[in-house]
Amino acid sequence: MSDILENEVESLERPVAAEVKKPPKINKYFQAVYDLSASDLHLKAGSPAKVRVKGDIKNINNDVLSNERLEAMIFEIMTPVQRERYAEKGSMDFAYQLNDRVRYRINVFRQRGKTSVAARRINDKILNYNQLHLPPSLERIADLHQGLVILAGITGSGKTTTIAAMLQQINERRACHIVTIEDPIEFLYEDRKAFINQREIGIDVQSFPDALKYLMREDPDVVLIGEMRDRETFEAALNAAETGHLVFCTIHASSAPSTIARILDLFEEGERDLIRLSLVFNLQAIICLKLLPGLKPDVPRLPACEVMIANSMIRKLIEEKRDHEIHAVMRASYHEGMLDFTESLRQMVEGEFISVKTAYAAAPNPDELKMRLKGIKVSGGGIIG
Repeated sequence: MSDILENEVESLERPVAAEVKKPPKINKYFQAVYDLSASDLHLKAGSPAKVRVKGDIKNINNDVLSNERLEAMIFEIMTPVQRERYAEKGSMDFAYQLNDRVRYRINVFRQRGKTSVAARRINDKILNYNQLHLPPSLERIADLHQGLVILAGITGSGKTTTIAAMLQQINERRACHIVTIEDPIEFLYEDRKAFINQREIGIDVQSFPDALKYLMREDPDVVLIGEMRDRETFEAALNAAETGHLVFCTIHASSAPSTIARILDLFEEGERDLIRLSLVFNLQAIICLKLLPGLKPDVPRLPACEVMIANSMIRKLIEEKRDHEIHAVMRASYHEGMLDFTESLRQMVEGEFISVKTAYAAAPNPDELKMRLKGIKVSGGGIIG
């Protein structure tokens, strides 16, 4: 009898082996993206998994994914709330941490009644301007303490990576409070001289309007608003800039003048003069980006940049509705750190970072680029002060 009791006690004291939870099945695709040094993963019902490598879409294998299998995989890493919102709205953004080093920004969306997934791999390290091949004038812009800095470009043009480099500069140099409002959070910052609060839509706060409503009560010095999607978001960004904060935000636009036009389109015609005046006083810079395939193996993709810095002449043109003349001022102001796409492309070709063919395809004016490559400078004249 005592032997039986002793055995029972021993069995109770021995640790029970915990059930090993299998990793989500979708992890193998995320790991493949990392192993192939790809930037994006695309999953679509009825098609094989695809990745983007050096700008080109390629199949991982020939295994066709059914809608049921794809939904089972992606729903496994979504929360019940995220699944509910996807079912309701047909689209859902969230971030996913594969391991300590690899993180993804994921968009799940419905097309033709079936599920698709687009996942962007986020670099685990925040790179600096030199590593990203960004112009040095961005360092001066990030040193500002007040005003509005807008980053423009299509999805996947490098806006988030560029902002991360600028915020990290502030983090390392300035004792201040940085607040980010993101959907979803992408880069994760560690406090250095600054301390940083990152708020994710749908997890930390219900919506952008809710986050912006309480933003000023959080005592920020520097603010990142992930994307200007509507007039309410832009008004909040302007209000923060007007009250002495440095505000970073992003927008989908292709150039500095089109960025201004895109902002004005958010408002009724009768309100646009007031918004122009606010831009005159608060806009510090517009940085536009295009990510291009590179020639060097260690630099598979790099950005062409347009940098507009709001000097007195730029502010005058914005106030007088002469946006079409902004590029001429930029061409005459390279010494101030400004840069247009044509000059950026010329520098990239002459530095043998991109091919001439790539440069011409990306150039807003191929004929002007051709002249620049021949050493013929286009005059920035025609501007009347």
